[in-house]
Amino acid sequence: MPTLGSDNDLRMANQGHERRVIQRRIGVALLGMLVMLGILLFRFYSLQVTQHEDFVTRSDRNRIQVQPVAPTRGLIYDRNGILLADNRPSYRLSVIVERVDNLDALFSTLGDLVELSQSDIDRFKKTKRRARSPYQPIPLKLDLSEDEIAKISVNEYRLEGVEVEAELVRYYPHGELLAHTIGYVGRINERELGSFDEEARKDYSATYSIGKIGIEKKYERELLGKVGSQFMETNAHGRSLRVLQRQDPTPGKDIHLYLDLHLQKAAFDALEGWRGAVVAIDVRTGGVVAMVSTPSFNPNLFVTGIGYQDYNALNRSKDLPLYNRTIQAQYPPGSTLKPILGLGGLESGLISPQTRIHDPGFYQLSEGERLYRDWKKWGHGNNVDLNKAITESCDTFFYELAVRLGIDRMHPIGAHFGLGAKTGIDIPNERSGLWPSREWKKRYRRLPWYPGDSLNVSIGQGDVLATPLQLAVMTATFANQGIRYEPHLVSKLGEQLIKVTPADAVQAKAENWDYVNSAMESVVHGHRGTAKGISKGLEYRIAGKTGTAQVIGIAQDEEYDRDKIDKRNWDHALFVSFAPAHAPEIALAVVIENGEHGSSAAAPIARKVFDNWFKIETARKAQQMNNIIATEVTP
Repeated sequence: MPTLGSDNDLRMANQGHERRVIQRRIGVALLGMLVMLGILLFRFYSLQVTQHEDFVTRSDRNRIQVQPVAPTRGLIYDRNGILLADNRPSYRLSVIVERVDNLDALFSTLGDLVELSQSDIDRFKKTKRRARSPYQPIPLKLDLSEDEIAKISVNEYRLEGVEVEAELVRYYPHGELLAHTIGYVGRINERELGSFDEEARKDYSATYSIGKIGIEKKYERELLGKVGSQFMETNAHGRSLRVLQRQDPTPGKDIHLYLDLHLQKAAFDALEGWRGAVVAIDVRTGGVVAMVSTPSFNPNLFVTGIGYQDYNALNRSKDLPLYNRTIQAQYPPGSTLKPILGLGGLESGLISPQTRIHDPGFYQLSEGERLYRDWKKWGHGNNVDLNKAITESCDTFFYELAVRLGIDRMHPIGAHFGLGAKTGIDIPNERSGLWPSREWKKRYRRLPWYPGDSLNVSIGQGDVLATPLQLAVMTATFANQGIRYEPHLVSKLGEQLIKVTPADAVQAKAENWDYVNSAMESVVHGHRGTAKGISKGLEYRIAGKTGTAQVIGIAQDEEYDRDKIDKRNWDHALFVSFAPAHAPEIALAVVIENGEHGSSAAAPIARKVFDNWFKIETARKAQQMNNIIATEVTP
């Protein structure tokens, strides 16, 4: 029989064991709670203190977008302050890719509202692949019409991610008149972007156009300016709410040119119907006051993207309207070179003003060899001196002079006038022409120099090539009696004046300059001058030289017959000149493709340009005088 004391002891022992178990469990639970609380406190500290800045930044990135702000492109003016390249307001259709679920569906919807070409979409996709900031609008279509803007506005509720943005785009108020000289801007491409360093690439982050040719390309960096930025607050859908902070862009610099719009128009109108070029240089400064290449084109077509049909029409035209003939076309200069060689002959002492030859209408290096014909079939007769040779453009005299000089003396003479080298004008894509030498022929033709080559060079034929700009510089050098300026278009860049300094000087005796320039004056005012036809009614004196350059070779036993030759193979007509002859202000080079005769095709155009120049200058001087008087009388 169990005792009562034993049961109580057992029960008490069990209760003590249970109490200890419970206490251990409570201890473990408290410890677990403390550990969890520690972890929570540590995490809370980490989030609120240690990683605070990081999370604030991430939050701001979600709420604030940094957007680049395009600078305003600099304007371009002529020497009278007339605006030549302007900026006009325009609207573009842009898409924020991050806000669009299905781009193809969006393009389809937009295509029902506005005219959207495949090239627009292709350009958009190219731009989309470039490195860019999130939520940065990508242009899809530029220069929207009012009707297109209205359609997009009405349908905005179903065009998530689509925006219409205002911008300034280039506008050329004088259209084709200045297309080759001012150039144009067009959409920037991958190759152009790839040529920039990181800093330059930033400046194009909000700009979608770049100078392609002419002044626009040469002075691209100065015209562009510096990009700005703005911190934009956006909502959860990326839609812009307000500008939080803004750094304004730096506008591009304005440019002033030496070019005179009125003279440019006069030269352009004078060339109407011709393929050709006119370059006019102020001989006192080296500034280019007119620079015309015809036919031309409307540069405004390129600003927001030229259409396929328009571009093909320009690119496939036989008349090459996109080709800048003033600096890229290389023509045989013909007889316009004769004053250079005449001066060289006098300076070398191989001829003098008393030197005379007989011209039977041809020249032979030796008995029985090829005849080098004069342009005048029966020749210029006896007693042909240098003055008569220049005045009447006697080829035979210069054949004889070429033999005396030889190419080794002829080449340096032409090189001093800038032949065979780029002039250094401040627009790109200039070509150098060709002024051959004995070394050139050996290197590029692997042939020796023959005496007949010198005869061809003496009348500006054979391998000789020159651009209209080179001929204008050459003529300005005659006008300045040896001072040769590097031609320049820009006279003022922002507030900085661009002064043109002489690039080189041609050394010659004053009496020899006077002699040759006097002969050039006789070309226009002499009784037998080849350009005497333009002297009627002249109130000033012109010194000039005509030129006729063969486009195709004529066989020894054949004669030039225009009726048997395709018109595009007719001779080129040239005329170089400066005026007034005794106090020169302006030098001209006129080239008319297939114009046949410098005297009848090119010289009359020069006369029109000269007439306009003196009319413009007279008006300018009168205005300046009035301004001076008005200033003096104003208290």
